[in-house]
Amino acid sequence: QVQLVESGGGLVQPGESLRLSCAVSGIDIRSFDMSWYRQAPGMREFLAREFLVQINRNFDVTFSPSAEGRFTISRDNGRNMVFLQMTNLKPEDTARYYCRALNINDDEYWGQGTPVTVSS
Repeated sequence: QVQLVESGGGLVQPGESLRLSCAVSGIDIRSFDMSWYRQAPGMREFLAREFLVQINRNFDVTFSPSAEGRFTISRDNGRNMVFLQMTNLKPEDTARYYCRALNINDDEYWGQGTPVTVSS
């Protein structure tokens, strides 16, 4: 059984930082491109998830414009984990953050997400 479990979300004030973690079991992430997405409150459709950043199997990183400059992704293949470091958080970063795994066979897995609220 494949599981992706995100953690590290919470309530922070504008300007603060958070580090999200994605712990993966059931697959070896060395074979997967790993990404972070988010879904803003009130957006219920799956397609409303916003791509943020990807780190592929070769450790190449691709950012979305909304993530570049403030967010950093990393992966620890030995621990089967992926991380998202977020800095200078803004109220518009409030969302549920999801981890995604995708391989060359289009096997795709998602976690349940972790909520982040940025508010003063």
